[in-house]
Amino acid sequence: MKPGKTIVGFIGLGVMGQSMAAHILNAGYKLHIYTRTKHKAENIISKGAVWEDSVSELSTKCDVIITIVGFPADVEEVYLGDKGILNHAKKESIVIDMTTSSPDLAIKIDEIAKEKGIESLDAPVSGGDLGAKNATLSIMVGGDTKTFDKVLPLFEIMGKNIVLQGKSGAGQHTKMANQIAIASGMVAVCEALAYAKKSGLDPKAVLKCIGPGAAGSWSLNNLGPRIIAGDFEPGFYIRHFIKDMNIAAATSSDLGLKTPGLDLALSLYKKMAENGFEDKGTQALYKMYQ
Repeated sequence: MKPGKTIVGFIGLGVMGQSMAAHILNAGYKLHIYTRTKHKAENIISKGAVWEDSVSELSTKCDVIITIVGFPADVEEVYLGDKGILNHAKKESIVIDMTTSSPDLAIKIDEIAKEKGIESLDAPVSGGDLGAKNATLSIMVGGDTKTFDKVLPLFEIMGKNIVLQGKSGAGQHTKMANQIAIASGMVAVCEALAYAKKSGLDPKAVLKCIGPGAAGSWSLNNLGPRIIAGDFEPGFYIRHFIKDMNIAAATSSDLGLKTPGLDLALSLYKKMAENGFEDKGTQALYKMYQ
């Protein structure tokens, strides 16, 4: 996977995809892009990315195709639809889905890809908009070792903590574990900062004290300052977090695992969505305590 020779396709230019695609372009790779709303791509097009009018057109031209879209239904359409990637990609090309999606769907995509002579990885990410902008994402990968080794240079452009977790679907299962940990953690972050304010403390001083200690977490140290500043704009949308938690809850149920912490967080975030906050960042849960 060498810059200037490998043609990379990137589908999905949302909050995270914009930065991820830009890093690939800046590293010298030929980049073809597609997203549902073309005006979101204008900035990266002005820097040299090639716009394609459809998923199918992009798929025929690229050696590696990366996707990061919204929901499992979107993933299924992008990969398995009549105009989808697997019906148009070249043999020996590599497809990488970086959407947080269903482990079962990742396995299905991999099986169909193999039948068509295409290599496939599921590689969801964690780190939010900051991780995407700073190229410090954690990338959780499922698939064949040889395929992983081929595209590792691309992963290293976008992230720092990159781990092949196992066979197809393992990346998505790892992301579910990640989201389960974050779900209960975000409730704790919001409650802690609400308690600090209610008790008359300076939340900034409290965060400075507890952030480096045993209570410290990525959510506390990165989203805590946003909460204190009253910034509830999305680094990661509540509606997407609900989607992730629903997948995690369903997968946990299939495994016979009870998840009371996840269930509580999911119920609270659903209330936030019902009250009009679905397009705010996950830190907006704090508003429930105000």
